[in-house]
Amino acid sequence: MDARFVGIPELVEAPSVAVVVDVMRAFTVAAWAFAQGAEKIVLAGSLDEALALKEQHPDWVALKDGPAAPGFDLVNSPGLLRSVDLGGRTVVQKTTAGTVGALAVKDASLVLCASFVVAEATARVLRGSDAVTFVVTGEDGQADEDLACAQYIARRATGDGTDAAGFVRRAAGSRAATELAEGVREGVHPDDVALCLEVDRFPFAMVATSEGPLMVLRPRTVPPVTEDSAAATRAGRPAS
Repeated sequence: MDARFVGIPELVEAPSVAVVVDVMRAFTVAAWAFAQGAEKIVLAGSLDEALALKEQHPDWVALKDGPAAPGFDLVNSPGLLRSVDLGGRTVVQKTTAGTVGALAVKDASLVLCASFVVAEATARVLRGSDAVTFVVTGEDGQADEDLACAQYIARRATGDGTDAAGFVRRAAGSRAATELAEGVREGVHPDDVALCLEVDRFPFAMVATSEGPLMVLRPRTVPPVTEDSAAATRAGRPAS
């Protein structure tokens, strides 16, 4: 697989297959939202758009980065979200980098949103792909927690056994992890960093598609790898 790692500013045209990575915290939060029962997540392009969607659909749950704000129900924190019942609800998410990256590749034929908590499931979806563009959303493509996660998923997508420990250590030492741990960022729970560093917590990948004018994220459960499918991957042919 030809893996390319780029920041949002480097996206000049839509790739065929894109994996948008935001570990701390957009796509860790999105995965937790699905685990808490959310049906879908609408990725908003701006705070105003998120508020407008919430006004049009009062039963939707609006979520943003930073501190709590009027009109928004939740903040972008997995530690805070894990106690919220989202059964059957639609979440509107607007974050600084993750949602921006996903919307930047909305014309790709396949868009996956990822973090460590869905790494293996994401890698399984990618197996057999010839070329994949990983969008490293944080710090204009320099965020080491996002790059480490992207590189880990790329390695897993080849079917090779890859130890996550080194990649997780890089993420734990990143600027984002330090800022979250030290309370530099607002809207933070003390467990956020640890929750963002959990590998394969959830058995689903997250696929974003255009539904009318909206970019909508939904979970896709991925079957576990069997011996036959693993052998097929090693042989370079599709698994049956």
